[in-house]
Amino acid sequence: MPRGAKITGVVPMLWVPDLTDAVEYYVETLGFKCDALEPDGHWAQVTRDGFSLMFALPYEGWDFEEPEFTGSIYFRTDKVDAIWKRIKAKVNVCYPIEDMDYGMREFGIYDVNGYLLQFGQPVEAEEGED
Repeated sequence: MPRGAKITGVVPMLWVPDLTDAVEYYVETLGFKCDALEPDGHWAQVTRDGFSLMFALPYEGWDFEEPEFTGSIYFRTDKVDAIWKRIKAKVNVCYPIEDMDYGMREFGIYDVNGYLLQFGQPVEAEEGED
C-alpha cells in the first residue's frame, strides 16, 4: 500500500447460500437495516449504527458448499447486557454473556449461516477500584 494511503473502513463480505435468509436474520434478529438486496446481482448489504456487512452468493464454478470462516465478527457495543437480554431466546448461543479475564463483558452467537458473532464492551471498574 502506498505511503499516505488511508484505509477508510472495513466491511466484511460473507458468502451465503441465500441472500434473503441472511438479510432477514440480521434485520429481524439483530436490528440491522437492509441497504441493498440484489439477488440477481449476487449481493446484499445491511447496516446498523454506521457499520455495514455485505453478503454475496459465490459465483458459479466457485468451490462453495457452505460458509466456512475460522474467525469471528466482533461487535463492540455500549449496551451488551441489553442486546443479550433482547436476543438470547431467539439465537443459537455459542457462549452466554460473561465477564472475561481480558477485561471484556461479552457473548457469542451463531448467525443463520453459522458465522460466529461476538458482542462485547469493556468491563467497568467497580466502585472503589482505581
